[in-house]
Amino acid sequence: MQVVLLERVEKLGQMGDVVKVKDGFARNFLLPRKKALRATKENLVRFEAQRAQLEARNLELKSEAEQVKTRLDGQTFVVLRQAGETGHLYGSVNGRDIADAATAGGFSTNRNQIALEHPIKTIGLHQVRVVLHPEVSATISINVARSEEEAKRQAAGEDLTRRTEEEDEIDEAEFFESEEAAPAEDETEAEEA
Repeated sequence: MQVVLLERVEKLGQMGDVVKVKDGFARNFLLPRKKALRATKENLVRFEAQRAQLEARNLELKSEAEQVKTRLDGQTFVVLRQAGETGHLYGSVNGRDIADAATAGGFSTNRNQIALEHPIKTIGLHQVRVVLHPEVSATISINVARSEEEAKRQAAGEDLTRRTEEEDEIDEAEFFESEEAAPAEDETEAEEA
């Protein structure tokens, strides 16, 4: 289906471009959200008549988005989730969770503005892109942790997904019933080499 774009659409084209898209994409996304019109002669004439108004509205929205970007870019938001010892979450953090955290932090966002390639499934610091306008996006940091204390430790640069040698030794001692069955430290160092 041929459509004329009423605004810039990422990976598709700029305002005023006539592009060919699949019928379902046009019917289910572009047309209902008023991002495009069918490329008929009447609609092309109508678009040209409204082009100046659309460009003025686009510039106004873009300048507002630029102002929000200066405040939002580089912000860090904490999302608390339950996770296992290795740092894998029991579930995931998705766009809605990130939008809720940003809204709680004082920025009005919705889940459609969050551009996640895939859900976040581990604790740690994750960079996420927020699309404020088709031409303006900001990058925020999401600190996924089990508790507020862990979030502060991660923000300071500590990696909570790695296990320490002390924890490994404790687990090794608990695994073997007696100390004689446990390998000596010299043996484990020789095996690693």
